[in-house]
Amino acid sequence: MEVVEKEILRGGQFLVKETKCEDVFTPEDFSEEQMMMRDAVKEFNDREIIAHRERFENKDYALTEECMRKAGELGFLGVAVPEEYGGLDMGFVSTMLVCEYISSGTGSFSTAFGAHTGIGTMPITLYGTEQQKKKYVPKLATGEWFGAYCLTEPGAGSDANSGKTTATLSEDGKTYKINGQKMWISNAGFANLFIVFARIEDDKNITGFIVENDPNNGIVLGEEEDKLGIHASSTRQVFFNDCEVPVENMLSERGNGFKIAMNALNVGRIKLAAACLDSQRRITTTAVQYATERKQFNTPIANFGAIKAKLAEMATNTYAGESAAYRAAKNIEDRIAIRQASGNSHQEAELKGVEEYAIECSILKVAVSEDVQNCADEGIQIFGGMGFSKETPMEAAWRDARIARIYEGTNEINRMLSVGMLVKKAMKGHVDLLNPAMKVQEELMGIPSFDTPDYSELFSEEKEMIAKLKKAFLMVAGAGVQKFGPKLEEHQQLLMAASDMLIEIYMAESTILRTEKMAKSQGEDAVKEQIAMARLYLYNAVDIVNQKGKEGIVSFATGDEQRMMLMGLKRFTKYANMPNVVALRTLIADKVASENEYCF
Repeated sequence: MEVVEKEILRGGQFLVKETKCEDVFTPEDFSEEQMMMRDAVKEFNDREIIAHRERFENKDYALTEECMRKAGELGFLGVAVPEEYGGLDMGFVSTMLVCEYISSGTGSFSTAFGAHTGIGTMPITLYGTEQQKKKYVPKLATGEWFGAYCLTEPGAGSDANSGKTTATLSEDGKTYKINGQKMWISNAGFANLFIVFARIEDDKNITGFIVENDPNNGIVLGEEEDKLGIHASSTRQVFFNDCEVPVENMLSERGNGFKIAMNALNVGRIKLAAACLDSQRRITTTAVQYATERKQFNTPIANFGAIKAKLAEMATNTYAGESAAYRAAKNIEDRIAIRQASGNSHQEAELKGVEEYAIECSILKVAVSEDVQNCADEGIQIFGGMGFSKETPMEAAWRDARIARIYEGTNEINRMLSVGMLVKKAMKGHVDLLNPAMKVQEELMGIPSFDTPDYSELFSEEKEMIAKLKKAFLMVAGAGVQKFGPKLEEHQQLLMAASDMLIEIYMAESTILRTEKMAKSQGEDAVKEQIAMARLYLYNAVDIVNQKGKEGIVSFATGDEQRMMLMGLKRFTKYANMPNVVALRTLIADKVASENEYCF
């Protein structure tokens, strides 16, 4: 009964409650079964995908479809699907693990896999009737059929609910006629089934439908899009011209489409973070292997401080992403288990479990998608002129990474959502932000303590630093809410700044908690490089919180209020013992270079 023995924080509560390192799940906690699954997926990725990277780059759409079929035969498409519908019914952490290790060969396959298993299959398993699930999910779980998701339209991107596609009920009440145009539809070229969102009459919200792909039923596909990256991912427009859909193929209830779309995207966001992690690992490994072989001035370039700084930051951000992604994934898995134990159906438990951590899903989506892009960018730089050549894998990695900041809601939308959802949770009483924010205000009025704290225990100062960063966020966001109330959402640049503070707090805390847990079980000396990474990540996070905090404060505060908040920010972002960041980077880079791979 491990689930009930530890305190499982609700979504967003990490900001106002302390988390013990024993209560977080880390990649070191994978079970034997999970590691066997990971190894099977890695082997598939190496054999079927990485070995044919050039064909993917040359737009071999048939190869993507073929690899998807093989993945289906091995059960990889059904990891999240309940057993009664042909799936493996593995827990949320295991589904993250499969998604992570199958996605790093090429963005083309990663996109096909993510679109099919996530937004192509999941809306039916989570919202479908028993009849719909029995009819469609087993085919999708085994790769007999492939799914696609038709939400975006020429005029409806981030504003997903503004779509113009219509669904009109026939006079006999047996079918809906769907008319409209969808664009950027992943897997469209080989999909057997579309999840389509359309508006019935003048409904406020769109409605979801399960639509079988039948060209004789008014479905026309556009040509394959010519894209910057993900070259072998099938991406087309889909046109619906009087496409008839039986009424029993409505997904959930009328007008529930926007909710389906948003909840499907929550899962998609955390899975997208997972999909970027092994890519970062591989990019870092490829970069360090080149840097140890490439000599300039009779020395391997891995020995130069400028290159060490890059390798250390690449490794550190990868390690932070792993730490935060699996912390959140296990929280979701535990929340699902608690709901099922209290009598919720699989559908209800999974939906509510993921929805609970929508803030963390948005945080991870933004942080990891930007880290993988930066990682690939630095990878190109380490390769120098060779990095710009299509002969090396860096160029494709950089292009493929770029879409991750647009998928599953742009990073701008996700930044604003993370803070917006947190404020909503506070209004509902799910996260008590008001009392901690008031305490911070009182602290600002009081005299700071000049006692010399005891920092002899591992991470004692770092944890105090995290607590202070949380105060900085509460100060800025709390004052913003007081000032603007419900109109806060109109102040997008303030929301973006507050969101960056929130992201850094979650990522830095997750990294420290993971490392502390490892140090307790293995001893500090065995994990000295991980300790260095946790400290390096926090050092960078403190800088970002300071910069974004200033940006937020000066955007709405003036005079004495501004001066007091800026003094508070300075206090909340001040180290007693500033870490030697050059020494930290050197320690991390030397370890990566000596192992000749990302080795954490």
